[in-house]
Amino acid sequence: MENIFMNLEPLLGELSEGDRSALDLLPREDKMDQLALLKNLPTRDALLQVSKQVNIPTLDSFSLVDSPTEHIPLRLIHEYHCLPIDFPSNSNLESNSIALITLWLPDKQMEQWIFAICGKTPHWFLGDPEKINDTITQNFGVGSDSLDESELIEDITEETSEEDEDAAIIRFVNEVIFKAMSDRATDIHFEPNRDSLQIRYRIDGELISVRVPDNLVRFQGAIISRLKIMAKLNISEKRRPQDGRITFSSGESELDIRISTFPTMYGESISLRLLNQKSKPLTMKELGLSTHEERILEKVLSSPHGIILVTGPTGSGKSTSLTAFIRLINRPERRIITVEDPVEYEVPGINQTQVHPEIGLTFAQSLRSVLRQDPDVIMVGEIRDRETADIGIRASLTGHLVLSTLHTNDAPGALTRLIDMDIEPFLIASSVELIVAQRLVRKLCPYCAQPANYEAGYLENCLKLMNIPVTEENLNHPIYTANGCEKCRNIGFKGRIGIFECLSVSEEIHEQIVQKASARAIRQTALEQGMRSLTQSGWNHVKQGLTTLEEVMRYAEIDSEEEN
Repeated sequence: MENIFMNLEPLLGELSEGDRSALDLLPREDKMDQLALLKNLPTRDALLQVSKQVNIPTLDSFSLVDSPTEHIPLRLIHEYHCLPIDFPSNSNLESNSIALITLWLPDKQMEQWIFAICGKTPHWFLGDPEKINDTITQNFGVGSDSLDESELIEDITEETSEEDEDAAIIRFVNEVIFKAMSDRATDIHFEPNRDSLQIRYRIDGELISVRVPDNLVRFQGAIISRLKIMAKLNISEKRRPQDGRITFSSGESELDIRISTFPTMYGESISLRLLNQKSKPLTMKELGLSTHEERILEKVLSSPHGIILVTGPTGSGKSTSLTAFIRLINRPERRIITVEDPVEYEVPGINQTQVHPEIGLTFAQSLRSVLRQDPDVIMVGEIRDRETADIGIRASLTGHLVLSTLHTNDAPGALTRLIDMDIEPFLIASSVELIVAQRLVRKLCPYCAQPANYEAGYLENCLKLMNIPVTEENLNHPIYTANGCEKCRNIGFKGRIGIFECLSVSEEIHEQIVQKASARAIRQTALEQGMRSLTQSGWNHVKQGLTTLEEVMRYAEIDSEEEN
């Protein structure tokens, strides 16, 4: 097995000394991805180059042996990121060998530990890091070894045992956050039950349970306390909700984590909202806007004044859309100032600030100060009250372009919501130029999507419910459905895309606002003037193979109720 430890010098020779040192210091699970980044290669190409250099074969697919932890301890699976697998059919291994797949080169210490514990000679294979990590998480949980009671040495002093347990808690919490980052989770929920502590990630809008050790409930209090300490919260206060924030760094990524605690019957429930400060803002195309919708937005965004509102429930991507709009109009000759809670995306060249209600820096107070800063464009994270709405509207009437969000179900609902805030209808009609309602639907995994096979009449009924014309073209258009594969963790979806409805305030709608017409009446007028509803926008994504009919049908009830 000497060839396993061959020098990688030919492969690393072109890297600087600093890059090589940084690579050496990284955890095993990050080395292959970092090498690929340094050499400007896809991870698979870097994997193949390493495989060729050290003469360790690669495997694109593999299957675990029965009862893997009987072959290799759980601690070593997590520590070395290796898995015992069935012998590949084309291999000719001796009976005293064990086949192991790993994501980076094994070293002598790994060899010695595995031989000492298993009594077998390891035969190594290299595999895709993401696939190996996902297999470990799905089968053995997140950092399960960190809290394995068998790892606590029995004959050490009580003081040392507590120190070891504290270190294990810290490792476990960090591992949960690291895994959430790699899985693109937006939220982490720690939920205490009678006999267990449940941990769930929200990925692409859906909650996914995380496999955790069975004995985790024993450490529930320590885990909750660790999170509260990280957020600088009062760990002795368990009867009242608390809010805080954590700055969490991992390599080049920096997370701004918002933490919220809430007392329940079985302990404190903790929710973490993950905001990657280095996230790349999306472009207009990446949002999912059609060409027609893009033209409408670009026309209004080029105006020197007026209000553009983006509406939708929490988590529907409103802040992401606003940032895309800001990036589109960001030019050196325009002074743009944003007031957000929190700042989710950093945009070079604009002035971004964050509200701090605890010191009196609310949206309304910030907006007053912003108006004294000679802005051309103002982005307000959310209109929450009459004061903010009033200042924003008056700012638009005095020559500023104002962008903001509201929590309403659809575009016409934003107009009636402003009236409910006691804003004069004539002010609303004179200032609001465009309202964009949006939702997020999950995108089909491009690797496993398959043609849908619906029963007779099902598609026709769905089209009627969504107010889509039941034409021959629509009925016979290819539609795809989710299947599930290794690339998408057998979910069938990967990522999300927006569906939109854009309501432009025409002369007729202007008059309806002044007369305090209902949202239903305004909606009907907008549809007659060419506005596409959320479900019509979604149907276009279905026809393009981007999402499923079932994803879009979630919003069909809203349209049918208001249009019938």
